[in-house]
Amino acid sequence: MAIDIYQHIQAGLVEKRQVLNEFLETASEVEKDVCLCDDETCIEEHLHVIDESLGKLEEGTLGICKICQGIVEASLLEMDYTVAVCLDHYSELERRSLESELELSQIVQRALMPQRAPVIAGVEVAAFSRPAAIIGGDYFDFFKFKDGTHGLVIADVSGHGVSAGMLMSSLQTALQTMAPDTDSPAEILERINRFYIHNIRFTTFVTVFLARYDANDRTLTYVNSGHNPPAVFRKSTAEMDWLTRTAPAIGLAEEYFPRTETVKLSEGDVLLMYTDGVTEAMNIDMEQFGQERLAEFIQNGADLTASDMLQVVRQGISAYSGDVPLADDLTLVALKVSV
Repeated sequence: MAIDIYQHIQAGLVEKRQVLNEFLETASEVEKDVCLCDDETCIEEHLHVIDESLGKLEEGTLGICKICQGIVEASLLEMDYTVAVCLDHYSELERRSLESELELSQIVQRALMPQRAPVIAGVEVAAFSRPAAIIGGDYFDFFKFKDGTHGLVIADVSGHGVSAGMLMSSLQTALQTMAPDTDSPAEILERINRFYIHNIRFTTFVTVFLARYDANDRTLTYVNSGHNPPAVFRKSTAEMDWLTRTAPAIGLAEEYFPRTETVKLSEGDVLLMYTDGVTEAMNIDMEQFGQERLAEFIQNGADLTASDMLQVVRQGISAYSGDVPLADDLTLVALKVSV
């Protein structure tokens, strides 16, 4: 889900300013003494920087290079909204320092993702994820439900950057905490929505596809909470089914009643879960990759292993986009029934 970097910065600064002002107004002297290394000057200086940055946003001067008057790279502003120099004007020492910071950010991002695919009887699993920004808003994971069946999830947090990453981490913790106590994807998402809907720190929304796969009878029980419909390619008929939405996205609806659906998989069938960075990838004519084109590449790679099929889809997206930069995070998770 692409979001304008300046809107993202403004929203974050407004929220941060509110939190800091509330702290100054309501915290006791003891709390301030514990939290502040000196007196209130340091936090007042921080508020000044925030106000100054918000003023630049209104003027349209935030992110303008003071040397060449060009636009500072979005990846730099993601890390530090006060940056006022393009990457081209960094010294060699500054570049090395920046590369170190970027590497650290990416390590933290990768730590939120599973390091290997799960072992599921009779199934091949493969996954790929590439963020558009330093820290993305896509998330996928594997876990187990109370009865030992396998949980699969893919989600897309609106926006990118640190706030999206923190929300993604929160979602991961919630899922892994709740799953061992239930066998119901609907119950988990209902609880998560109830927790987030009135949380003042939850200012965005999340699309989620959460499924429970039972290897014994090859059934996939799922809730699609406003997410892009995963594709199921049927080997026996060469037909494509799309697992459409059964609930609104997390954080959008006051009344949230997720509907559960179940599909039966057979030998050779393929399930592909993805985020909208896949279908919304643009070519040089600003045309989207689209769901129909995705279906063609799934069908072309259906006889391959799950990993090789993902490679076919990735190559198709890359060839279609050409030199057009990635506008949104791109995540793919494939499950193929092998025996």
